[in-house]
Amino acid sequence: METFLIKALQLIASLSILVIVHEFGHFIFSRIYKVRVEKFYLFFDPWFTLFRYKPKNSETEYGIGWLPLGGYCKISGMIDESMDKEQMAQPPQPYEFRTKPAGQRLMIMIAGVLFNFLLALFIYSMILFKWGESYVPLDKMTNGMYYSETFQNIGFRDGDILLKADDEVLVRLGEHSFRSIVEASNVTVLRNGVQTEIPIPDDLMQRILRDKKGFADPNRIPMVVKSMANETSPAAIAGLQANDSLVSINGTAVPFIEEASRMLADNKDMDIEVGFYRNGELQSTMVHTDAEGKLGIYLKTVPDIYGTVTKSYGFFESFPAGIRLGVNTLKGYVNDMKYVFTKEGASSLGGFGTIGGLFPAEWNWRIFWERTAFLSIILAFMNILPIPALDGGHVMFLIYEVIVRRKPSDKFMEYAQITGMLILFGLLIYANGNDLVRFFMK
Repeated sequence: METFLIKALQLIASLSILVIVHEFGHFIFSRIYKVRVEKFYLFFDPWFTLFRYKPKNSETEYGIGWLPLGGYCKISGMIDESMDKEQMAQPPQPYEFRTKPAGQRLMIMIAGVLFNFLLALFIYSMILFKWGESYVPLDKMTNGMYYSETFQNIGFRDGDILLKADDEVLVRLGEHSFRSIVEASNVTVLRNGVQTEIPIPDDLMQRILRDKKGFADPNRIPMVVKSMANETSPAAIAGLQANDSLVSINGTAVPFIEEASRMLADNKDMDIEVGFYRNGELQSTMVHTDAEGKLGIYLKTVPDIYGTVTKSYGFFESFPAGIRLGVNTLKGYVNDMKYVFTKEGASSLGGFGTIGGLFPAEWNWRIFWERTAFLSIILAFMNILPIPALDGGHVMFLIYEVIVRRKPSDKFMEYAQITGMLILFGLLIYANGNDLVRFFMK
């Protein structure tokens, strides 16, 4: 329950930031062009609100709704999700959206998307300024990785060290290298000291989405003690120390953490003989495992074993680097959208459960801001899609108006808005339905 609450809190906090920034974009450009904003709300408020406040002499009511599915900025004289037909039936007023030139209305509509994208670039820049950029070079991962069944089926083997995707040298494990591998014709790996080429099928991404097995696990590393959980842990009592490298259990070699974990799971609450290296010398000791087959130790991680490359950024350096990171993230997401229109891609769509799963079970500020920046990129892209009821739908009709020099009728816009809302609610139900199916099929 605690894990759920922490993830839910991060999700709500992240989406709240994104919604406020998005709607503020619409708000500020409306005010620049002297368009009245009647309401500025975080979350939707059908039937009642949790909080509302209208400052003295202000035209705008600010509030918080109870339905956390987004937010809205109600702009006078505009057909939007409020479906205020009564206002639209009145004579146009100079402070209304509909009386402004098409160029101004276009800027008001794209401002939300623009602000979300700029927010993502700013967050990425500040992440690089605060924490820098750290990664484990692939060529340093001398034990290779564990590959999923999907990748095993096309020729990868556990222990392969990634070298190149076609002619591109693969430097680090991440989204960019993953996409390079999926879109390559051949991937070169180092296997038992010999370079080996693996042909990549054209439908690899569809297989990944269908099998839901992922790509690879870098934790193919030896079990090395980082520290003791406490002074009374089984390992501490047995005399194990930090930096001891466990290599055998009951005489059976366990070169990596996965093999050692399986052996320990088979020896719960039992005396076992543990072989380990200390200062280059092979030693052994008897350890009594706990009821879960644990030794009571914290292990060294992949960065601890292989070391990392870290690049620090000054304040002004962080901005061009953050912009590059944001643009590349957008390019990657747009490229991935083509898979949504496949059977496998549609089945992989997720709703709030999937989005919440992006956040860790423990609060981590760096991860929180990384996920928030990524979601801001997604929100910007999704909102600019030419679907009625989204900003992109309004932009599409405004571009039509500029080209043909005639506005679509209010009645047409009402029907388009209703159609768009039905499409969005359908997608919302479908995506969250996928989450429920996956939850109950676990």
